[in-house]
Amino acid sequence: MAAWPDPIDFSFERFVAAQENKSLLRFITCGSVDDGKSTLIGRLLYESKLLFDDQLAALDADSRKFGTQAGKLDFALLVDGLAAEREQGITIDVAYRYFTTDRRKFIVADTPGHEQYTRNMATGASTAEVAVILVDARKGLTRQTRRHSLIVSMVGVKHVALAINKMDLVDWSPEIFAQIERDFRAFAAGLGFDGIACIPLSALNGDNVVAGSANAPWYGGPTLLGYLETVEVAPPTAGQPFRLPVQWVNRPDLDFRGYAGLIARGEVRPGMAVVAQPSGQASRVARIVTYGGDLPVAVAGQSVTLTLTDAIDVSRGDVLAAADRPALVAERLDVRLLWMAERPVRPGQSFLMKLGTATAAVTVEAVRSSVDLESLAREPATQLALNAIGDCVLVADRAIAFDPYSANRETGGLILIDRDGYDTVAMGFVNDAATVPAPATAEIAAPAAPPPAEAADQALRWIAATSDRPWRSLAKAVSWRATGSIDTTILAFVFTGNLKVAAAIGGTEVFTKIALYFIHERIWSRLSFGLGPEAKAALKARREGKRQ
Repeated sequence: MAAWPDPIDFSFERFVAAQENKSLLRFITCGSVDDGKSTLIGRLLYESKLLFDDQLAALDADSRKFGTQAGKLDFALLVDGLAAEREQGITIDVAYRYFTTDRRKFIVADTPGHEQYTRNMATGASTAEVAVILVDARKGLTRQTRRHSLIVSMVGVKHVALAINKMDLVDWSPEIFAQIERDFRAFAAGLGFDGIACIPLSALNGDNVVAGSANAPWYGGPTLLGYLETVEVAPPTAGQPFRLPVQWVNRPDLDFRGYAGLIARGEVRPGMAVVAQPSGQASRVARIVTYGGDLPVAVAGQSVTLTLTDAIDVSRGDVLAAADRPALVAERLDVRLLWMAERPVRPGQSFLMKLGTATAAVTVEAVRSSVDLESLAREPATQLALNAIGDCVLVADRAIAFDPYSANRETGGLILIDRDGYDTVAMGFVNDAATVPAPATAEIAAPAAPPPAEAADQALRWIAATSDRPWRSLAKAVSWRATGSIDTTILAFVFTGNLKVAAAIGGTEVFTKIALYFIHERIWSRLSFGLGPEAKAALKARREGKRQ
């Protein structure tokens, strides 16, 4: 009889140590509605033997109650947990699941495919390193497939697995697979992906999900899990300059002032020269303070408190940056927006902008272009509708420190918040500081000055103010006489030396002349003397309208 393994091999400490030595990969499943995203994740967990007995029992019961597979296990129910999702058979919210294999740890975000829930998909994509984009083999690329592909490229995902699902419904046709692959690679050529792996599979039956399938002998690539376990994702912070967006000024007593936050990029050491932005004040790091004691070095992902050698002004929302490679500072930002509100965005609208730890009021100065989802071409636009993607210029009420999003997610990503309802209305990605529009050149002819007679006529029409209502005339009379009476009261006091007499004269002037001015104003508002033809016609029409 074989001996039992040493119990030490099953100790909690050894298990934790083994998990810590594994790399962690965050990935997202996305694509059009009903392409099988939730089913794929459920099948992946099931085939990897990562479900407990109670989970399998619950899945079996839920499949009989809510399932769409005629009594068989409906793996989509493992991640579709909302009642509305189970009733409708769709994904609405983002579902996060953690699982591990012998080679890697994973956090997967299962996102909705419906267009109306695009904002949820974008939220899930914002932290992903790899995107699994599903395509129904019967439908090929859809508009939502293209939109999701563009979004994952915008948020900085560089590796994509194109999972061509439901191949069993097209008889595992290599021609259909090849055509979809060609279409996607042609579309994604300008999206900046570092690698694209196309995998034919059937999420419902488990083909090419964890184990290879005999149904596709013509395919020689990895399974989906094999791809996820081996794809190499470069650390996003490699070679990046130091950035620490300040979250809190730590001031427990008179002898300590520290600046707390999560290091977004790079590393920091005591003695390192830093600059506080946007103010531009320079100093050096004195200490790196943590709950467990001071550190000799801190890197991206660590929450620390930095003390500086100089007493400079640093507040929440500022950025401590490497002095030799500082962030950019500007009030006008050139950004790409994913608009997520029902009401379109137009120039002139104001919002709150959250960028890193900074919050500022911003105004949309211009909508420069929108992105066509078929060709990815930038087309001129004056507004962005729901789920549209386009380039805009935002003007903040103060200078903001930032990096282009392509260089730093944490200091280049933003959201726009409605000032009234506090709803998040847009996700944004900073491209660069926006240039100030050049003034009109001399080649652009100025409007010709009107002839003297016409200019005089325009002035008379403006002065006459025939559109004034009685309350406006009264308001003008009060404001004018109140101003004039103050002057009269002062002069009367100067000449008489009697304050009571001066007040009586001023008060009399206010009450009598307001009435006279009001009557005078209303008479002139009804006279056509001195008005041009258009103003006379308008006055005549208004009179006739009142008679009717």
